[in-house]
Amino acid sequence: MSNLLWKSLVVSPAVLGATLLVSTTAMAAPSTTTQVSPAKQLGVSEVAQQPEMLAQTTIDQVNRYSNEGNQNNSQSQVTSVSQFSDVQPTDWAFQALQSLVERYGCIAGYPNATYRGNRALTRYEFAAGLNACLDRVNELIATATADLVTKQDLATLQRLQEEFSAELATLRGRVDSLEARTAELEANQFSTTTKLVGEAIFGVTDVFGGRTGDNNNTVFQDRVRLDLQTSFTGRDVLHTRLAAGNAAAFTQFDNANNPIGTAEGTQTFQVGAGSGNNAVRIDRLTYEVPIGPANVYIAASGGQHSHYAAVNNPYFFDNTDGGNGALSTFASESPIYRIGGGAGIALNVPLGKGGGILGNSSITAGYLASNANDPGLNSGLTNGSYAALGQLNFSVGDRVALAATYVHGYNAGGGSLFNSTAVNGNGIGPAVGTNQANALLNAGSSNSYGVEAAFRPSDKLSVSGFVSYHEVTGFGANDDYNAWSYGLGVALPDFGKKGNVLGIFAGAEPYSFNRPGFGGNNDIPYHFEGFYKYRVSDNISITPGVIWLTSPGQNSANDDAIIGTLRTTFTF
Repeated sequence: MSNLLWKSLVVSPAVLGATLLVSTTAMAAPSTTTQVSPAKQLGVSEVAQQPEMLAQTTIDQVNRYSNEGNQNNSQSQVTSVSQFSDVQPTDWAFQALQSLVERYGCIAGYPNATYRGNRALTRYEFAAGLNACLDRVNELIATATADLVTKQDLATLQRLQEEFSAELATLRGRVDSLEARTAELEANQFSTTTKLVGEAIFGVTDVFGGRTGDNNNTVFQDRVRLDLQTSFTGRDVLHTRLAAGNAAAFTQFDNANNPIGTAEGTQTFQVGAGSGNNAVRIDRLTYEVPIGPANVYIAASGGQHSHYAAVNNPYFFDNTDGGNGALSTFASESPIYRIGGGAGIALNVPLGKGGGILGNSSITAGYLASNANDPGLNSGLTNGSYAALGQLNFSVGDRVALAATYVHGYNAGGGSLFNSTAVNGNGIGPAVGTNQANALLNAGSSNSYGVEAAFRPSDKLSVSGFVSYHEVTGFGANDDYNAWSYGLGVALPDFGKKGNVLGIFAGAEPYSFNRPGFGGNNDIPYHFEGFYKYRVSDNISITPGVIWLTSPGQNSANDDAIIGTLRTTFTF
């Protein structure tokens, strides 16, 4: 055997072992990067997995993996381990790196004098390191310096290879799996910064009782929302939501066969349905971002107070306002959050740093203008209709949440108090309550006060409720009035099956007594509701339910109305 061939056989295992050691050192060290998920509302809420967030995290990882080779990460040979600013003598692999650098010259670093041993190794970096080692093999063979490699070195490298053989086999399998997942995601991902979240609702519903039942038929309605959720930093989110639908609430009639003009019994999927002919429109354009300890909410269109304020009504409230909570707009959230909407800004600032009654508490302030885009008189961001909210949130452990809410509203031209402009199809009609509580005959202002509470004694039981009081001061004669509303709900999560919810809610939709010109109807309009959300799969749920309305239009002479609904929700 020639001397040159012998040197090749002697040097090659040493270099291969060195390469494997460098690869194992880089890949075995855990990553110290932490991803922070978008901020959530404070208060008691249903703990649920969010597959869309997990998918986005995977896409982010794949994106970084794919881009690393395209960055300016060219490596340069070093002659001493001290040239690495991030390698310390106390590191567990320091001696191995020192030997590889000073004896074999087989370690390359990054242009900024770092080794980056605490992060995963990419194929590009492995190829660069392997190339450097192969170059060194050629040099050793060419110069015939066999003394650089000793039997002791070979024995050490052999032991290292044996010790890391299982890890190397595992890592090889993980790399193959990651490459397959990477290829699949890169071929099918919608965007590296944007994920698509969709909800489609099919609702079969009918109303029974007296003239109301006679004047309405069974209907099959739909509403679809496609939400493009874009994140630029991993912590912020831009919502661009498209909506279409053909759903509309039932018109209720009194015993004289006249329309009552009430919003009682309106269901959540019957708001935000566009023009009613499945025309597509943008119904939400908002941006949420943490700035320091605070969370900032900016709405360009379609903003709602319940987007940024904790409503403390778990299992009844659905943050998409339609498909997975209660059937009705009344049981979904306190009516105080449906005063106004549109464009504006809000801020949520946490109070306390854990422990005590202020452990997870916060203060919330927001301003939404209904006609912020209109430059005309009595419109715009500050001169048109608006609603300013202030809320103090208290959390006691993870079982109790309380909130005190104040909303000052101004309406520049009449309309409805609970107009919920952000979600109502035409931005005019009320979303909840009787005509007496809603009708603003002229321009005027309102001051509303509310208390919301939620109590979760166990993981299988949740109790929540609210009370709201509203003082309306109109600018015309006999325009002043007061309105009340209250409700209490009991939810049994995972009832019968994980993901299912049995909910019962009762209360009084917003009402007002003794208003001139409204016939003196002073009966309390009680609302009773029961529903059972059955989870067919992770993406499909079926919710049958019943809504029972007494004294519609605040008149006990009117027959009760009973609404039956079968709602099917598809999410993706």
